[in-house]
Amino acid sequence: MDTNILLESGTNELEVLEFMIAGNHYGINVAKVREILPMTDITPVPNSHPCIEGIFMPRDTIITAINLAAALGFSENPNQKDNMLIITNFNNLNIAFDVEQVLGIHRVSWMDIVKPDATVNAPGAGIATGIIKKLDSLIIVLDFERIVEEICPETSLKMSELAQLGERERNDIPIVVAEDSPMLQKLISDALTKSGYINLHLFANGQEAWDYLLNLKKNNGVDYGARCIITDIEMPQMDGHRLIRLIRNDDSLKHIPIMVFSSLINDDMKRKGERLGADAQISKPEIAQLVSYIDNLIINNPSNT
Repeated sequence: MDTNILLESGTNELEVLEFMIAGNHYGINVAKVREILPMTDITPVPNSHPCIEGIFMPRDTIITAINLAAALGFSENPNQKDNMLIITNFNNLNIAFDVEQVLGIHRVSWMDIVKPDATVNAPGAGIATGIIKKLDSLIIVLDFERIVEEICPETSLKMSELAQLGERERNDIPIVVAEDSPMLQKLISDALTKSGYINLHLFANGQEAWDYLLNLKKNNGVDYGARCIITDIEMPQMDGHRLIRLIRNDDSLKHIPIMVFSSLINDDMKRKGERLGADAQISKPEIAQLVSYIDNLIINNPSNT
């Protein structure tokens, strides 16, 4: 199956690869998918997490295979030899997910993806980032970063590296953060506050951040409430790339530094971000690098202060 489908930057669309586990329909952003392979021989790794099936090496790259059914709490599929492996790349990691069946790719707008409410996503515990209605079925888009983090906690934000930045003075420059994951939003907020940035405006998606910026234009003035913007890419309602395009096309907003902080920082996404006008693009584990970029773009650049 061809997963090399590139969308025009900033259209607020994505492509979702649909697959099945235990008769249920799930999805993953195609931007995270490198390729899809039939089940192959996997070498078990002693003392690894129960959800890790082992490792294999297609084309000289060692890849860890995760049993996604087990990670979601389902019993093992007895016909596992007929399964498929979805090989992904995000957070600078190559990981394969063992699924029962791959169904196809859907092109959808982020506006059509429903954010799960608290009954589905308990605070700090949910692994569904969105729900897509397709004909007679619902496709649950999974939070693969969260799944991997629960299996391998060391893949989370590297908060310990903030200490290497040394003592920090408090700074009230207003920073806008668009991040749909409540857990990651809190971690980013905690990291920025610890680094001295205390004037934070947090939003759950690009649409909320955009509405805030438009309100600033009408009332207090843009620089009063937004001197820097940090945005994720994958978000319901409006994604980060669409947000960047809107900002860069607005004469009152286009001067604001924008940093993309996402698990999807690969070569294709970097090119898209550069075309749209992102000032920096940092992979999500590297929280100290994000803080350093803020320092360089704001504190050390007189034109932005």
